[in-house]
Amino acid sequence: MTTPGMGHNTFIWRSPFSTASDLDLVDHVAALGAEVLEIAVEEPSLVEGAALAAALDARGLGAVVCGAFGPERDVGALDPATRERTLSYLVALFDLAARIGADLVVGPAFGSVGLARPLPPEERRAERDRVVQALREVAPEAASRGVRLALEPLNRFETDRINTARQGLDLCDDVGHDAVGLLLDSFHMHLEEKSSGAALRSAGDRLFHVHASENDRGVPGTGQVAWREIATALQETDYRGYVVIESFTPAVTSIAGAVCLWREVAPSQDAIAADGLAFLRSLWR
Repeated sequence: MTTPGMGHNTFIWRSPFSTASDLDLVDHVAALGAEVLEIAVEEPSLVEGAALAAALDARGLGAVVCGAFGPERDVGALDPATRERTLSYLVALFDLAARIGADLVVGPAFGSVGLARPLPPEERRAERDRVVQALREVAPEAASRGVRLALEPLNRFETDRINTARQGLDLCDDVGHDAVGLLLDSFHMHLEEKSSGAALRSAGDRLFHVHASENDRGVPGTGQVAWREIATALQETDYRGYVVIESFTPAVTSIAGAVCLWREVAPSQDAIAADGLAFLRSLWR
């Protein structure tokens, strides 16, 4: 039984990530026992690839690049300029991933976070067609750089596009490129799936990445998420990707607002990271 590499997303502590001010997080997560750092990149121009790569290499950490899809980024938008801007952002993430030795860009790249609209069926179909076309266009850009794109289904309160593993797999089928797969997140699965284990198994080799997040965004293992079921599914499918703890801090108001986090959910952000890591590793013992 192989234990997945485990680590943390920079959203736990700060945002937006910048190499000018946040490289200390590399040392910090390494000291907490991480094997991988997932860098949430809101603005690619703030991240200098060579400096980040050197810091990661010095600590022997793997890396994943996480996209941020606010209202100005939407591959399914009716406005062509918005679609093009989002595709350019994705290519910038692929470039950064290649520069820092990461082979994975993750996030809800199918649309802006916060979409909640009762669209007529024909409008929703047209929107989906735009999403599929955009992802078909950008997938070869990822592949040419040795990078894959993991799409993250979100709960129904954060998007009206892709909520479940099944919907995510259907989108991957429609895009039809091996560089496009799924990121499944325990927080969203807890809200949307009948069984988190079944969702993980259904993804098969298209499961590129896993986020570990408690139902209240607090320390993994202290809430209602079906952790044993999740671990068993990953063990039985011989999952070889990373498991990354994702949480947020109300101190970063822009992100807290996007994920509706209005209070402290743990004794400290480091407790989420360190205690969560210890708990997750215990599931593989």
